[in-house]
Amino acid sequence: MSRYIGPVCRQCRREGTKLFLKGDRCFTEKCGVERRAYPPGQHGQGRTRVSDYGLQLREKQKVKRMYGLQEAQFRLAMGSATRMRGRAGENLLSLLERRLDNVVFRLGFATSRAEARQLVRHGHFEVEGRKVDIPSFRVKTGTKVRLREKSRQIARITEALAVLERRSLPSWLELDSENFEGLVKALPTREDITMPIQEQLIVELYSR
Repeated sequence: MSRYIGPVCRQCRREGTKLFLKGDRCFTEKCGVERRAYPPGQHGQGRTRVSDYGLQLREKQKVKRMYGLQEAQFRLAMGSATRMRGRAGENLLSLLERRLDNVVFRLGFATSRAEARQLVRHGHFEVEGRKVDIPSFRVKTGTKVRLREKSRQIARITEALAVLERRSLPSWLELDSENFEGLVKALPTREDITMPIQEQLIVELYSR
């Protein structure tokens, strides 16, 4: 599966909000959105008119970039959310939050989802005692995610845990920092997602 390897601050500027793709940098004055609060490119500071379709597309792009998914992955997630009971938009956000790379990020083992994805791909985490190296692995209630014994001396991970206070731990997760273990207490709800997301626009886009 391909992945974006370009400048991530450019993506935040394009969506006009912080997507927290750069880890610690997003909390400093070096943040691209803080320094240049307008879209990238030579026409970034021009006045633009956005249609309803444009608003829907931008919302989809924002969420897709926030969670680091490619178009095919996002479309599959949207399809699964539509087939589930309840509101499709809320189901979509719940599915994205339950990805293993996102759970690792939320627990504070990494400062960004991209970093969490790399740690998962390199086999640093166990799920219910078994090594899992698939970032899209979907956790469920009662799942235990633990950093492997041989990976607990990695400086980058301990540094990330040390600055966890910058991000609040979601209520549906529980962290045991001494044992490098996290527990999924419940499935994430819409109230647990504090980022400014209008999921109904995404549903409308895929309903066209």
